[in-house]
Amino acid sequence: MAEPGSLAERVKQQADIVRVVGEYVKLKKAGQNFMGLCPFHPEKSPSFAVHPVKQIYHCFGCGAGGDVFKFVQEMDKCSFPEAMRTVADKCGIHVPAARERTPEERREGQQRTALVELHRLAAEFFAKQLRESPEGKAAAGYLEDRGLDDAACHEFALGYAPGSGDALLRSLKPRYAEKLLDTSGLFSHETSGRLYDRFRRRVMFPIANESGKVIAFGARALGDDLPKYLNSPETAIYKKSETLYHLHAAREAIRQSGFAILVEGYMDAIAVARAGFRNVVASCGTSLAEPQVRLLARFTQRVVVNYDPDVAGRAATERSLGLLLEKDFDVRVLALPGGADPDQFVRQQGREAYGKLVALAPAYIEYLIGRARQMELSSVEGKVAALNFLLPHLQRLPNRIARSEWASRIASELRIEEPALRESLRTATAQRRGEVKPQAEFLPSLLPLAEKRLMQMLAEGEGLRQSVARMLSEGDHHRGLPTEKIFQVLINAALAGAQPDAAALGESLEEKDRRVLFSVLFETTEEATEAEARSCLGVFQRRKLELELADLQKRLEGTVAAGELREFVARKQKLQRELAALGKS
Repeated sequence: MAEPGSLAERVKQQADIVRVVGEYVKLKKAGQNFMGLCPFHPEKSPSFAVHPVKQIYHCFGCGAGGDVFKFVQEMDKCSFPEAMRTVADKCGIHVPAARERTPEERREGQQRTALVELHRLAAEFFAKQLRESPEGKAAAGYLEDRGLDDAACHEFALGYAPGSGDALLRSLKPRYAEKLLDTSGLFSHETSGRLYDRFRRRVMFPIANESGKVIAFGARALGDDLPKYLNSPETAIYKKSETLYHLHAAREAIRQSGFAILVEGYMDAIAVARAGFRNVVASCGTSLAEPQVRLLARFTQRVVVNYDPDVAGRAATERSLGLLLEKDFDVRVLALPGGADPDQFVRQQGREAYGKLVALAPAYIEYLIGRARQMELSSVEGKVAALNFLLPHLQRLPNRIARSEWASRIASELRIEEPALRESLRTATAQRRGEVKPQAEFLPSLLPLAEKRLMQMLAEGEGLRQSVARMLSEGDHHRGLPTEKIFQVLINAALAGAQPDAAALGESLEEKDRRVLFSVLFETTEEATEAEARSCLGVFQRRKLELELADLQKRLEGTVAAGELREFVARKQKLQRELAALGKS
């Protein structure tokens, strides 16, 4: 049996019973479960079921059933330690060399069991203090102001730690030895060595493991006490990097919805869950750890990251993206309007508004490119800085096809010639560098091919010059581009019916624009066709829609009134449809 906090329990939490059983039995999804022919008795119709959320199997024919370890024990006719090692090997989980448990290890197992029970009693104590103590009324008032009534406090087992300094200690000391209390993480030491309550005058958030057992606490100070949030230290039963807040309650909702919403803190998770999005989990801080990603991968490969929009939240989002992308997650990023965190937004704007934004959350590439667009892209140096921001994320992608698609999208969005970009990325990867250090010959090629070809048509395309100029001018497709001034002088010359004089045009441009124009005109090109012209104009049209979409997304992330939010969301959906139609044309 896997004892709480033990290595076996950690292996079980990270393992996926569907994956393990699927290596022995051909399984087919049936509703929430998976079905197959029972390996323990002959049958023609499947009666063997695997429950992915509860991580158990059961045969409705012969009655066989148990957890992943029991299944491997039965199939491989092996002991529990051997089964644990087999499961770990199949799921890529490192397990130290097997050896016989010492008396000390057996005592540690008993200690972990006792610590779980101790935390259960502590949670009951804090909950009672919130409900019944005079001090708890202030905490209940604070929670009510945050939108949490008695039902919410009961659902999430919220509590209150009194300010006396030894209330919890006095409650538990008659039942447990001081040594166990000392290792629980619930108490601190005075200089004299005497124990006192670690949590005082704080709202308490119980943190449960995947099976729902309380193993730690998060505590929010009332008033101006610092730190604002104080969490349990790591103990024999609690490892922060291996725990996701609310996962025990979110597992089934994640399976049913097909994705998880990832937020930073306890209040965010509670607010989102109370709004009806039960598939929400919190990373208990601003950094997502690799074990947490592996744990989440047992339930889904899709996640919407909705961290706070402040500087720390943006940095945490980008760190989390790297870990999630490495594990091949389908990631979307939700940055809420007005700089609101999920708790604030849900309370102010409501469930419907939050649900719409979750559904419209842009893919991670949209988010990262949006961040890169905030750099100065009108200069070579700005484009290189944007590339260097994006490159580490690109290098962490395990899927080569995804990396290739990424490179194409980056080239399009940053208006960089794709072959030059790919060559620069290959060089950086080969040299194991996390940044692009472009050579002189790379810099002119930062101009996209469509822009270069249209410049050449306006300057050299005898039969196309005026029609291309009219289409560009009527659609304002060149507006907002770093090369806008170059296009404008070429368009003016073409519409005037004059033969473009490169030297004269160059005189009317700034030095940096003149160098771009001359470098484009010196390139050897094939004769342009009307089909190519329309194709290049299509690129410009798409770019214009994408810029408008990016601007709209930026405004959505700012302060938006409720009425404007509906209008902006509708406009965003329309732009997305127009872009999709362009992609099919």
